[in-house]
Amino acid sequence: MGKYEMMAGFEVHVELATVTKMFCGCPTRFGDPPNTNVCPVCLGLPGALPRPNAQAVRLGVRAALATNCRINLVSEFARKNYFYPDLSKGYQVTQGDKPLAEEGYIDIGRKIRIRRLHLEEDTGKSLHAGDDIITAPYTLLDFNRSGVPLAEIVSEPDITSPDESRLYLEKLQRTLAFAGVSDVKMEEGSMRVDCNISVKPKGSEEPGVPVEIKNLSSFRAVVRALSFEFERQQDLLGRGEPVRRETRHWDEGKQVTVTMRGKGAETDYRCFPEPDLPLLQITPAFVEDIRRTMPELPDAMVDRYIRDLGMSSYDAGKLTASPHLSRFFDTCISLGCDPKAAANWIMGDLTGYMNLKGLSYHEIPLSPERLVSLLNLVASGLISGRIAKDLLVKTIETGKDPSQIAKEEGLEQVSDETLLSAVIDRVIDENPGAVSDVLAGKDKAIGFLVGKVMKETRGKANPEKVNTMLRGKILSP
Repeated sequence: MGKYEMMAGFEVHVELATVTKMFCGCPTRFGDPPNTNVCPVCLGLPGALPRPNAQAVRLGVRAALATNCRINLVSEFARKNYFYPDLSKGYQVTQGDKPLAEEGYIDIGRKIRIRRLHLEEDTGKSLHAGDDIITAPYTLLDFNRSGVPLAEIVSEPDITSPDESRLYLEKLQRTLAFAGVSDVKMEEGSMRVDCNISVKPKGSEEPGVPVEIKNLSSFRAVVRALSFEFERQQDLLGRGEPVRRETRHWDEGKQVTVTMRGKGAETDYRCFPEPDLPLLQITPAFVEDIRRTMPELPDAMVDRYIRDLGMSSYDAGKLTASPHLSRFFDTCISLGCDPKAAANWIMGDLTGYMNLKGLSYHEIPLSPERLVSLLNLVASGLISGRIAKDLLVKTIETGKDPSQIAKEEGLEQVSDETLLSAVIDRVIDENPGAVSDVLAGKDKAIGFLVGKVMKETRGKANPEKVNTMLRGKILSP
């Protein structure tokens, strides 16, 4: 091993966030009963005529701009002919020689080139009644997905490792989510990934034989499938055996790729212009209007957080993991919250709670107003940071305002010197060794004594007040 290097490119299919399908008025809702969102157009019945979805075109242009592509003002729909049970027409309406956009890139520290971005319709869905596509005894067909608008984003074979593939796909997913193009939920099939991987001797200019891996449903599956396939192809070449051009399936259970079928050439699809659709023509003004109204993308947002809020690049990157998360943070800031405090609590306790409950970023379980109310209690000294951690959970699970809960449960921080004095005197009397250490100039001992007072007051004491009073009682002559 070590004599070869990987070349991998991706075909990423993204369901566009439209209400209706690409060429008809059927809804695109996910999870409806099978075969209920269908009509003669998306079923391909004789005589049915398609009509392009204007919003799908707008979102396609937005996706192209977000991925730094050159927009073609004239593009063309084509029929891609092949047989598959969930392709009811016997062809797929896509874009062939004249795509919507070309020559873009995604920057992952270096630019991964995008060859083309084109619009097309989705196929139906095959439901295999078995462990996988290979062993299923029968297959059921659901055509609800048939005709859903897609943007297919085809990269050049610039990926050189499984880890780079994850960086590219995560950056692409974030970019499209922030652009409002799609919800890019891989678990619901609104972002699906096919990979083409080849292996060539290091330093060679001649690419290897590409192998396609179909329908990878998670980034983890992508990384593992590429790792396995890289090793498999290296092993074949090392034994002097050829790599066969084919389409393979990732078996998640066995953690191997499995042969599905031989890979045909582009000519096998017999693509020709769709006779029922005219050329798709857009104007420079149309493109500029979309560019002008483009939502803020993650790279620009990271720069803004660093420049305007003084945040670290690490924190800024974490807060732009999802548009839902960044909107939550921005709202907290607009309500007057300290950016660093908001960032720490969002990335720490709030995200920790969500991970524990299995919640995604679009399911943030409290409002920005509630979090800001909690942080204001901490900033004003009414509750301690320790109490705030418990109060956050109670706020989420009861839906009450944190200030209301603090009053009802008597959680307000104790700052009254008369109340604290007796507790501090008792702690000093019970810990003479720590008192001697303080007198000897050992500052850690003060922290120990503060902890004792906090324990005695069940976390309600104001730690800064306790620290000041301890030093005064021990060090004053």
